[in-house]
Amino acid sequence: MDLTSYVDNLRQELAGVAELGGDEARALAERLAGPLDSALRLALLDALTAAAAEITRDLAPGSVELRLRGREPSFVVTPPPAGPESPGEAAAPEPAVPPAADAEEGATSRISFRLSEHLKSRIEEAAARDGLSVNAWLVRAATAAVASSGAGRQPQRRAPFTGERYTGWAR
Repeated sequence: MDLTSYVDNLRQELAGVAELGGDEARALAERLAGPLDSALRLALLDALTAAAAEITRDLAPGSVELRLRGREPSFVVTPPPAGPESPGEAAAPEPAVPPAADAEEGATSRISFRLSEHLKSRIEEAAARDGLSVNAWLVRAATAAVASSGAGRQPQRRAPFTGERYTGWAR
């Protein structure tokens, strides 16, 4: 996403207003244009980050991340898992979760919990594989777990396969 057009628009507006004030105001506007560029880009990035976080809360277990490459932001969208993992499985219906129950009117809370170093490193690896922050990955995992437990489904337990390891999302 190119922020230059937004920054240039504001710069033109500032120059237009400065024209009304005469030469002294015009000179002041020209001196403010440089620092204003950086401040405006930062404010726009803050707004885009907040929007991505709000969309992620509504999209969970999917997510939207804002990434900065050079001076330009880009969005990375990770949709929620869409269907069964193997062709023979039938997709279970998604439990209906009212938006107000999850979002609590947009409020967020902080939680601290302890986990083993091994589990922490596995979570970090899984988040990196999915291209998510650890926080976004944990929110997605918690949302999926709460949604599946609310539907009354019990996870099937199977004996572990020796020498094989599977990771990822499953329904």
